[in-house]
Amino acid sequence: MSQRFDDPSSLASPVKLRVIMAQLDFLVGDIPGNTKTVIAAARRAEQDHQADVVVFPELCLTGYPPEDLLLRPSLDVRVREAMEVLAAERFSAALVLGLPVRHHGLLYNAAVVIQAGEVVCHYFKQFPPNYQVFDEKRYFAAGHESCVVELRGVPVGLTVCEDLWSDGPVEAASAAGARLILNLNASPYDIGKQARRKALLERKARDNQVSIVYTNLVGGQDELVFDGGSMVFDHSGALAVEAPQFQEGLYPVDFLFEYHCQPLSQAIPPEPSLEQNVYNALVLGVKDYVNKNGFKSVVLGLSGGIDSALTLAVAVDALGPDRVRAVMMPFRYTSDISLEDAAAEARTLGVQYDVFSIEPMYDAFMATLAAPFEGRQPDTTEENLQARLRGVLLMSLSNKFRSLVLTTGNKSEMAVGYSTLYGDMAGGFDVLKDVPKTMVFQLSRYRNTVSAVIPERVITRPPSAELAPDQKDEDSLPGYDVLDQILNLYVERDFSADAIVAEGFDRVDVERVVRLVDINEYKRRQAPIGVRITERGFGKDRRYPITNGWKIGN
Repeated sequence: MSQRFDDPSSLASPVKLRVIMAQLDFLVGDIPGNTKTVIAAARRAEQDHQADVVVFPELCLTGYPPEDLLLRPSLDVRVREAMEVLAAERFSAALVLGLPVRHHGLLYNAAVVIQAGEVVCHYFKQFPPNYQVFDEKRYFAAGHESCVVELRGVPVGLTVCEDLWSDGPVEAASAAGARLILNLNASPYDIGKQARRKALLERKARDNQVSIVYTNLVGGQDELVFDGGSMVFDHSGALAVEAPQFQEGLYPVDFLFEYHCQPLSQAIPPEPSLEQNVYNALVLGVKDYVNKNGFKSVVLGLSGGIDSALTLAVAVDALGPDRVRAVMMPFRYTSDISLEDAAAEARTLGVQYDVFSIEPMYDAFMATLAAPFEGRQPDTTEENLQARLRGVLLMSLSNKFRSLVLTTGNKSEMAVGYSTLYGDMAGGFDVLKDVPKTMVFQLSRYRNTVSAVIPERVITRPPSAELAPDQKDEDSLPGYDVLDQILNLYVERDFSADAIVAEGFDRVDVERVVRLVDINEYKRRQAPIGVRITERGFGKDRRYPITNGWKIGN
């Protein structure tokens, strides 16, 4: 739907328009609940902010991504009922919101405008993405027309998320007379994403001489975290308004419209550090996964090492100490330092802390296995048994107390299979699944700048699984500073082994790491989900066949 708007320069005085960016957290599949959230936000926007227009995120009625819920036969009925409820409210402000719309038998990712109880404009997303974590082409047809609608005398164009990243939709709306673009988003967080968004918005606004309101979703959905960071750029490409990341809220923006629709600039919040942003993403991801799935508490194994220490801090910051239980499960190889540090962490953070030795269980298992193992030397089997006994203990506590088990493996370990199936991988959510080991150290130091909760020697002493005497991770792996660089090139950037060697890395190390990544795909398929913070997380981003004959070199 599009109409040509004439040059508004003959206006006697500037038109004033107040737009509210509704940066909110929605629950996937809860269409009635999400509808109530929209209504409550619209009421607050009118009463507290005297809103003219309230802009909600992409697919806010269904939550994002709804995935195969979009294939349910009752989808259309539920969406229609929700729209009837919204229309009956007859808000004075115009509502711009995202929802799936079926038109001529095809389903579209749509933005609609509701004014005075009537839908006055439909816009169908023109570029449903099909890369990384997105597979919208599985569900949605592509729209082909722009939509420009007059809101309080201002010609406004609509776009949805990916439409901004592709050429065509903004350009067409601008050519049809739009002076303000409202862009509805469900853009998930990854490291560096906000900077890429800003560069894009600056270029699109400047090149098309339009102001752009970029309203983004906030909240956690399975492994995805949506960081908000809603923004407004003016027609010259200048950033005028930026909402905080990882915080729900209604953020008002005032515009003056003569020829251009000029936003009144606001103070821009300080740029968060990389560590602060990543840490906030982990906290929000844990908080929403636990709460949206109805868990009252979480439990995790606290080893005295850095991964479990950081996981504990994130869990407490997400849920509060009363909902977190830490369990130390020592064995004969557990050092006194680990026992002391784990107790100190639990005490500092104020969580319930238990110590359950796995030694009696291990001895019982080994007695049972003595006959079949006779004549065979100890190897990783005995090490893995220790991890699996800990997994059994944690899952038993989970079942009895209805607590979610948080696992503590990091991305570096998951990449090379430095983990035990049905052992330290046993659980429901892996907080650090997409966090490389070197980043674990950075985040631990960052968290200690907020308040000291991780003992310094936990950060500085060599990492160890403590499954054998004097064991250290780097006895069987390259140093993490080297390992993470190799993994970044191979996993994140798809370099071949030969290309990585050409970057200056030792061939033996490279081929060993690449082989470990390849042969441990079967483990990763059985791992719990975890917060995604990079552009190439294990799971939806990177889907490799378990059974394959691909050669290692290229």
